Amino acid sequence: MQLIFDGHNDVLLRLWEHAKLGADPVAEFVDGTNEGHIDAPRAKKGGLAGGFCAMFIPPNGDYPARELDANGHYNIPMVGPLEQPAALNTALEMAAIAFRLERADALAICRSTADIRAAMDKGRFAAVLHIEGCEPIAGDLATLETLYAAGLRSLGPVWSRHNRFGHGVPFAFPSSPDTGPGLTAAGVALVKECDRLGIMIDLAHITEQGFWDVARESTQPLVATHSNAHALTPISRNLTDRQLDAIRERKGIAGLNYATTMLRADGLENTDTPLSDMVRHIDHMVERMGIDCVALGSDFDGATIPAAVGDAAGSQALVEALRAAGYGEDDLAKLCRENWLRLLKTVWREA
Repeated sequence: MQLIFDGHNDVLLRLWEHAKLGADPVAEFVDGTNEGHIDAPRAKKGGLAGGFCAMFIPPNGDYPARELDANGHYNIPMVGPLEQPAALNTALEMAAIAFRLERADALAICRSTADIRAAMDKGRFAAVLHIEGCEPIAGDLATLETLYAAGLRSLGPVWSRHNRFGHGVPFAFPSSPDTGPGLTAAGVALVKECDRLGIMIDLAHITEQGFWDVARESTQPLVATHSNAHALTPISRNLTDRQLDAIRERKGIAGLNYATTMLRADGLENTDTPLSDMVRHIDHMVERMGIDCVALGSDFDGATIPAAVGDAAGSQALVEALRAAGYGEDDLAKLCRENWLRLLKTVWREA
C-alpha cells in the first residue's frame, strides 16, 4: 500500500456542519460514519495518512444551483462576500474541532515535515491546517500572525468568490480561468507576509490573472493543491498548459482534484466517471511538468467524486490504476506523498 498525503480535503467543514446539528465531531471522526468521505477508519483502510485540512467558510445561504443548458454547459453565479469577524469565528470553531481531535489522539496538527512523517509512522492522521478563502483574515494581517501561531501553514487567498485580497474564478464549463482581475493591493501584502512567515500559498481557486500576480510577487514555488488540466476538461477551475509550465519552472505542484466536474471531458457531475479519466489528467500533468511536480488533491468532503474511489477507504483504487498504467513504485511514492513533503520542506524553510 502506498500511503497518501493529500493536497486538499473539507473534513473539518463536514464535522463543523454536523456539530451545528448536534453531532459529536470527535466520535464521528474516531468511530466512523456513513457520511461524507473521511473519518479515521476509512482513512486507515485506504492508506490516506494525512493532508491539508481546509477551514472553508461556507456562503451565507444556499449554494447557487448548477443549471445546465441543452449542451450541458453551466456558469454558476458567484456568491457574495463575507464579513471578516463572522468568518474568523467560523474558522476558529473549525480549528477547535481539529484541536479536539488532536487531544483525542485521532490526528496530529503538523507544523513541519518531521511532524508529518512522525504522525504517519504512528498511524495518526497528519493534518496541516489550511484556510480556503481568506475572509477570516483582517486587512491589516494581524489575524494571520495569530493563526500561524495556532498552526496555520497553508492558505488560498480566495475561494470561488471575491474578497478583499483578490478575485476567484466561478464554477463554469466551458470556461477559461481568465475570468477577471487578480490580487488587490491587500492581496499583494498577504502574499509577501506568507512568504515571510513560511505559509504555503494555494492558487486552486484564483483567476488566471491572480495566478500570475502571485507568480510575480512571491518567491516560493507555485502550488495549486486541487486543480487539473484545462486542456482535458475546460472548466474555469482547471489549469492551462501555460500555468502548468510556470508551476514546473518554479518547482511547484498541482494536485489532482477528484471532482468529476474537473475530470470528465463533458464537465458533468456524474459519479459514473472511470478511473481512466483520473489517470488521463495525471498523465497530462506529468508529461507537461515532470513527475516531481504532480501530486494528489482529492477534495474529499468537498466534491462529487468517482464511484470507483467512493471515499477515503477507496483511495488505493487510484493508486492501482496508476500502477496498471505503468507508474513504478518510486513514481507512485512521489505522487502519493513525497512530492508534497519535498515542497513543504522548501516553503517552510526547513534545513
